[in-house]
Amino acid sequence: MVSATVRDIAIILVAIEILIMNGLLIVLVWQVWRLIKMIGAEIKPVIKDGQETVGTVKGSAEFVSSSFISPLISASSRLAGLRRSAQVMKSELESSMGGVAPSQRRSGAADGDPSQPRQGDQPPPS
Repeated sequence: MVSATVRDIAIILVAIEILIMNGLLIVLVWQVWRLIKMIGAEIKPVIKDGQETVGTVKGSAEFVSSSFISPLISASSRLAGLRRSAQVMKSELESSMGGVAPSQRRSGAADGDPSQPRQGDQPPPS
């Protein structure tokens, strides 16, 4: 008889525990649902602001590219072309002059002509 009473009390306690656990599980599910709704409500403005920022950055990059970078590249390429043209003209001029450097043309002395002293050279001792 005592064991039957203990058994009945244990069954009642387990049933109460199951009811409490089910109640807590329902509260937990409800809190998770609220959290999901809150995150959804908070994330939408953040995503919208992020999209606006990306649009602004894209517009700024296009503006800088069209108003600064493209003209800079164009000017730089033209300058490189002019420099190369000047180098080619200089080398053509030097080759047409027989490989004589401009400083040697003024003095009249070439590398292969030892009969004429170069500027700054001392005459040979006698």
